[in-house]
Amino acid sequence: MSERLPHEKGFHVSWDQLHRDSRALAWRLDGKGPEDGNWRAIVAITRGGMAPAMIVARELDIRVVDTIAVKSYQHQDRSEAKVLKAPDGELMGDGEGVLIIDDLVDSGKTLELVRKLYPKAHLATVYAKPKGRPQVDSFITEVSQDTWIFFPWDMALQYVQPYRGQD
Repeated sequence: MSERLPHEKGFHVSWDQLHRDSRALAWRLDGKGPEDGNWRAIVAITRGGMAPAMIVARELDIRVVDTIAVKSYQHQDRSEAKVLKAPDGELMGDGEGVLIIDDLVDSGKTLELVRKLYPKAHLATVYAKPKGRPQVDSFITEVSQDTWIFFPWDMALQYVQPYRGQD
């Protein structure tokens, strides 16, 4: 068997799966906020955290939702994480009572930067890789470091060659 490229060890996530896993994340976070079990707000890390954050906000009845835009990838190449857009400073403070949601923690660089900015926020992701796990407080599914996750917003329906063989 020939050696596969890193992106060929793929974990394909459908919209249905993302919805189920995001609801599971909400259930895990329910009642865990510092204000009588409630959370003051949700901040989605754009862009991947927006869909999970919307689902978590709905499930936990959180009406205050903001975003933080952090860029740490150029296509599939990692780069230095930097904030492109910060959430409302008055809302955030040190992050206490705020859920910060992303789709995935990979190397942990994005969440490391966010944690420095908001040290008391609760960082939650739907999926986690081993290198990034120390940066996340809650997650649902762990995947190996060499797995590339294909999210539904990155995919289109098309034929896929079988893993082994040609038929």
